[in-house]
Amino acid sequence: MTPRPFVRARSLQSLRDDTFDVVVVGGGVTGAGVVLDAASRGLRAALVERDDFASGTSSKSSKLVHGGLRYLQQGEVGLVYEALAERQRLLKNAPHLVKPLPFLIPMMGKGGVIPAKIARLLGTAMWGYDLTGGLRIGKLHKRLDKAEALAYMPTLPEDRLVSAYLYYDAAADDARLVVAILRTAALEHGATIANRVAAKGLSKDASGRVDGLEVEADGEEFTIRARSVVNAAGVWSDDVRAMDEGTHPDSIRPAKGVHITVPWEKVRNEVAAVIPVTKDRRSVFVVPQDGFTYVGTTDTDYDGPLDDPQCTPEDVEYLLRALNGSITTEVTTDDILGTWAGLRPLVKAASTGRTADLSRRHKVRRSDSGLVTITGGKLTTYREMAADTVDEVVRNVLAGQPGTPKVGRSRTKKLPLRGAAGHDTLPTAARVYPEVPPELVERLGDRYGGEARALMAQIQADPSLAEPIVEGLPYTRAEALFAVRHEMAGSVDDVLSRRTRARLFSRDASADAADAVAELIAEELGWSAEQARESAASYRDDVARERAAAELPETRPSATSAG
Repeated sequence: MTPRPFVRARSLQSLRDDTFDVVVVGGGVTGAGVVLDAASRGLRAALVERDDFASGTSSKSSKLVHGGLRYLQQGEVGLVYEALAERQRLLKNAPHLVKPLPFLIPMMGKGGVIPAKIARLLGTAMWGYDLTGGLRIGKLHKRLDKAEALAYMPTLPEDRLVSAYLYYDAAADDARLVVAILRTAALEHGATIANRVAAKGLSKDASGRVDGLEVEADGEEFTIRARSVVNAAGVWSDDVRAMDEGTHPDSIRPAKGVHITVPWEKVRNEVAAVIPVTKDRRSVFVVPQDGFTYVGTTDTDYDGPLDDPQCTPEDVEYLLRALNGSITTEVTTDDILGTWAGLRPLVKAASTGRTADLSRRHKVRRSDSGLVTITGGKLTTYREMAADTVDEVVRNVLAGQPGTPKVGRSRTKKLPLRGAAGHDTLPTAARVYPEVPPELVERLGDRYGGEARALMAQIQADPSLAEPIVEGLPYTRAEALFAVRHEMAGSVDDVLSRRTRARLFSRDASADAADAVAELIAEELGWSAEQARESAASYRDDVARERAAAELPETRPSATSAG
């Protein structure tokens, strides 16, 4: 199939004119995985997203690619095994985005003694994690003494610390992973992808079978002709099902997860850590990144507006209580540089226990009219979820339909994502771009892989593009331009919240930069001066609302925390 440029205007024309085998609703990681799986099998595939790619849950996760130790402790051995297998595939298929990450589990005790039962349980869990696939990363867990643990995280309370475990998982920028999957589907496998296209309804033939998706884009309504439609809308999937069934099925139980960002020097963790929450049966992650540390996540029932979950003062108190209960320095609300809140689309269970105890397994459902819905799951297992979904479409929806190509099994187990090619030779290639500092080559490589050459060429031609777009953060002007030219970014928010992660790591400094970013991308987007001002103002309003919801003061990173 002929690859299609990742350009929104051309995608919209294709959506109006062409007939597709599969149209996917939802541009998060699950929908991205589905459209890549379908297109790589040879199906004519398209994806539409109401807002921006990954603007929902898939940009607001803990950014971990892992099996999940707590799922193992809950008896979800199969889920952990599958997730660790998927982690290994991502390490191979997207080495520029998915990186191994050591995790420290400090063990605290009274009087320097850990209860024997707790020590045995944790030791068993560590071996269980290794045996279900943790050792695929090439390293077994280790038991550390107090001095070794403090070397990794010197802010741990020495008087209570007894020992620690060190094990290995992986991490990835979730929003950049989604964009890489989508660009792979479009540029290498011919999928048609477009953001800011809202699903409005389903069209059906005389027999009641779904044969298209009614959408609205840029004020125009039209119908995308399709032999099948996949609902991958996450927490909004019941809304799409209601278009098919006529009533709202109420099958999703949203669970809110919140994270906070603080200066790294307040925690000084050389590796990620798993720390307990006082008076709760949960733990939170403490993860170092780019001179900052982020802490999360919460896991609570949510019944507010799905489009705008916010971090609340109670969420902040919960995370600060967990963090301050495990370190000797004190972190306060004055230290919080960023927050983010996302909703997990958990499948409702018969029991009504805590959301933290609900299974993260996914579920594929097909309606009588042929609408296929994928719900549940987790970031790490998106590829397997997508393969199961496309299997359902191929076997039970497309089978027998005239004009449908014959396709085989999923090909994505060994399918490299965009940027994987040329990633390992980037340092050598950098000699061609002497204006690009070596440290910037490394950082661009970790975000764009082999495609970093395109950004380096921009900087070589105009060294000013190596300048940061937000004071105290590493994101460059070249990245903002690449986002609008090649990644369908269409607003200041797209650039600062998802194509870069400036909003997560320095909310208020990113708001300060909004006007400059708008001016930089305005010509590329064909904006007037007024449109540029409106996009910047909208971003600042969003940031102010986010800060106010959590009752936080304005904060900006110091030179030390941004180092």
